[in-house]
Amino acid sequence: MMVLDTPLPGLKRIETPVFHDDRGFFLETFRASSYASLLGSGVAFVQDNFSYSRHGVLRGMHYQVKQPQGKLVRVVYGQVFDVVVDMRPASPTFGRWHGINLSACAAGQNGNIGGGSAQTPAATAQPSVETQLWIPPGFAHGFLVLSDHAMVEYKCTQTYQPDDEACLKWDDDEVGIAWPSCQPILSEKDQRGLSLKTLRATGRLP
Repeated sequence: MMVLDTPLPGLKRIETPVFHDDRGFFLETFRASSYASLLGSGVAFVQDNFSYSRHGVLRGMHYQVKQPQGKLVRVVYGQVFDVVVDMRPASPTFGRWHGINLSACAAGQNGNIGGGSAQTPAATAQPSVETQLWIPPGFAHGFLVLSDHAMVEYKCTQTYQPDDEACLKWDDDEVGIAWPSCQPILSEKDQRGLSLKTLRATGRLP
């Protein structure tokens, strides 16, 4: 396992080995002792979330104010452009964003969701890697689906609290996220996202 720093303090890119053979592949997606040594013994996950989305869906940018969630994100199927924004007022990188393409570890995912059969990944003697993203508490998070379909799984350090949730506007000019060109599909909630300036003025920061 390899842990790589990013331009935003605390945000980590984690690469875990994937072992392929003629049967398929195997990877270890989580072990509490390993992640405690990487992220600190105080990090404990209490909720797992899983989403399925089609091409062009943009989910985000979400965070919790009084009970901020740390998230360990991985893509189970497909590819997304995953984005975080530092919402911590005291952070030297407050308001800055970082984006990364996250893909499922298996190649040849050309099957139909809900029917048909996928092509079998070609066997390889060398392990590939799966990239996970560790997002510390205090970041807004979202992603845009780049593939026909995508399944995203993430572990959270706090349970979801609807009354505590805030949503940063996905295309806020002050933040300036460089999303891939598209006409995103948004939920009604995400269409009502607020600017960083408004969230700061109304005290809706973690």
